Amino acid sequence: MLYISGARLDGDEQVRIASTNIDGIGPKKAIQVRYRLGISGNIKIKELTKYQIDQIEQMIGQDHVVHWELKRGERADIKRLISIFCYRGIRHQDGSPLRSQRTHTNARTCRKRIRK
Repeated sequence: MLYISGARLDGDEQVRIASTNIDGIGPKKAIQVRYRLGISGNIKIKELTKYQIDQIEQMIGQDHVVHWELKRGERADIKRLISIFCYRGIRHQDGSPLRSQRTHTNARTCRKRIRK
């Protein structure tokens, strides 16, 4: 197991697949990071050297918003919606679906208060 930017990566996966497990890094950004560092995508995570791992972590930290920064930004956005009392903020506060989904029979996971 290896930790990069707060994400636990499996050592048996290829770099191109494992790097997409990091929050905020998708397939396209994973390819860009590997290309800029000159790392092959077919080698496994456990075959990377300590220097390569440090390079990956440093580049991701500089250029991309990942893990806790991303989650903090999402929380701030939701807090802002709640504070201005817009429709989406009220729905967040109530724990109801936001995007006009049906609530009469569905959305049981959102509305945990309803139990029969």
